[in-house]
Amino acid sequence: MQQQTAVTAPYGHWPSPIDAALVASHDGHPEYVGTVGEEVWWTAPRPGEGGRRALIRRRTDGAEVPVLAPPWNVRSKVMGYGGMPWAAVDRASGGPLVVFVHFADQRLYVHEPDAPAGAAPRPLTPLSAVGEGLRWADPVLRPERGEVWCVLEEFTGAGPTDVRRVIAAVPLDGSAAGDRAAVRELTDDRHRFLTGPRLSPDGRRAAWIVWDHPRMPWDGTEVMLADVAEDGSLTGARAVLGGPEESVAQIEWAEDGALLAATDRTGWWNLHRLQPPEEAAGARERTTAGRPVELCPRQEEFAGPLWKLGHRWFAPLTGGLIAVLHGRGAAALGILDPRTGELADVPGPWTEWEPTLAVNGTRVVGVAAGPHSGHEVVELDVCTGRSRVIGSAHSDPVDPAYYPRPEARTFTGPDGREIHAQLYPPHHPGHTAPDGELPPYVIWAHGGPTGRAPLVLDLEIAYFTSRGIGVAEVNYGGSTGYGRAYRERLRERWGVVDVQDCAAVAEALADEGVADRARLAIRGGSAGGWTAAASLTATDLYACATVSYPILDLVSWATGGTHDFESRYTESLVGPLDEVADRYRERSPLHRADRVGSPFVLLQGLDDTICPPEQCERFLEAVSGRGVPHAYLTFEGEGHGFRRVDTMIRALEAELSLYIQTFGLIRSDVPTLELLKSAVPDSTGGAS
Repeated sequence: MQQQTAVTAPYGHWPSPIDAALVASHDGHPEYVGTVGEEVWWTAPRPGEGGRRALIRRRTDGAEVPVLAPPWNVRSKVMGYGGMPWAAVDRASGGPLVVFVHFADQRLYVHEPDAPAGAAPRPLTPLSAVGEGLRWADPVLRPERGEVWCVLEEFTGAGPTDVRRVIAAVPLDGSAAGDRAAVRELTDDRHRFLTGPRLSPDGRRAAWIVWDHPRMPWDGTEVMLADVAEDGSLTGARAVLGGPEESVAQIEWAEDGALLAATDRTGWWNLHRLQPPEEAAGARERTTAGRPVELCPRQEEFAGPLWKLGHRWFAPLTGGLIAVLHGRGAAALGILDPRTGELADVPGPWTEWEPTLAVNGTRVVGVAAGPHSGHEVVELDVCTGRSRVIGSAHSDPVDPAYYPRPEARTFTGPDGREIHAQLYPPHHPGHTAPDGELPPYVIWAHGGPTGRAPLVLDLEIAYFTSRGIGVAEVNYGGSTGYGRAYRERLRERWGVVDVQDCAAVAEALADEGVADRARLAIRGGSAGGWTAAASLTATDLYACATVSYPILDLVSWATGGTHDFESRYTESLVGPLDEVADRYRERSPLHRADRVGSPFVLLQGLDDTICPPEQCERFLEAVSGRGVPHAYLTFEGEGHGFRRVDTMIRALEAELSLYIQTFGLIRSDVPTLELLKSAVPDSTGGAS
């Protein structure tokens, strides 16, 4: 068969079967995996159902069935970003018992999915009219006590920081559904933040992680250890690991009663073991013997930033082995023998695993993806070494020939520093550009900023690359995955290092002849939106920008303008407000709006409590009258990040329309975004 000749057409003009509706229908991925008896359960996105998260169970016969019908939405709001929203046990008779958080009211509910048809979930916790009420996350079921232990986040006033958090025990009989007093608090609220408890194999000890403002959990945390008394109370709580400059991201108990911890005390989140607590000589209280022992010393990360309660980067297996996620700028699955330090990687097409490992005996279950496949639920049998997809299996909605061919790159930035990035050049199986033409490129700044852009298949990226627009994801200084020193490059330099690193990558691509210098853009959401907006005020490198649910004014964000978790984040990113107030103003795009000269689009959810819409509104007022083409799209019912199909379609098509108009492309496959151009007074007092 004769090979078809490629059609020559300018970059950005290529036709593509990947439309915005296709991208939106495949947005999100499985999360919060767990095992219930021999079954595997997880939460799954449902963008076509108002963005709800469904709870799915994979039966032993391989069937995937929902645990709860709409409108049940299994998702917590604790700390703004949520956490593990469910726990279940397999009972000897009667089938599984599950406790979950319903997003709409944030109450805990109990449900028996195998009960006779018509049995609805029953509430376990009360409602509260104070502030944003009561929230729950990271539950641990204790059916032998008739309780579920979890994190309680309780608002004590109307302000976003009027909140306390404790570990609490909730009765499974429903007696607390209308009576707050029936909730038994297991810890005091002297620590601002904490994770759910982890119980030792014998049930006699509990451990959890705590931290306080102004630290974020990747700055410094402590591990608390307590004894579990006969009456179910926690006694003798004491710190056994961590500190202000040491981040412990996760803890678990080994079979022998040792405590395992992922801590960055060496400069990398490596796995450590604390010897089993032993009776102190001549004393009743328990103590922890010896110093933490590093199990696999490597300049790699075995954990990541604790944005959500219940993240799990490692999980002990029966027999003493440990399933771990590890890597440098990646997260591969491996099996660690803690006795020898040997680490064996799991073969397969999956190069990125989400921090949601679960185990059952010698089986490991997680969520994984690769450069050419989306996120799937994958199971590994440690005994046989066999891995297989068991849920949410990837299927190609279009010919994979339209997918990009990504490349991991390291660039050189200011002062010779390394900048890590992923490059996605334009790619189309049937089209090529004219000789000598360079493609437009969009620099993507990830959110966080303490986070990382993984190298996985993303149809949103393919939406652009298949049309002839390149994408470069920049893991700028401050990103995770490259050790604490790389992460701390952003300390007090947010709005500087991130902006410089993104610009350095864009400049390098232009210098190399990879990208058209005249057709560079930048986009980002949340902290990435900050970087995109700050870039517009710091350089004229970019022809336009897409700015989604951004931070635009540091002062208001640091003085009650965001939720409690990040309310003092800027102290490490920028500096203490009372000491460097001028720096807050100088770096804020809101106060540098007079420097914006390139077109932009602002995309904002109206229910966003993390980056409220009022910042966008004030920014637009500051830009008004300068003649800068722009658009502002708002979305009812959307919070921080978009989850609904119609929202994602509108946002993606608006972004493409911005590039069409700015880069001079000819396309008719998306609605034209109306770019407003505020009137600018001319020298005679008129308007132009």
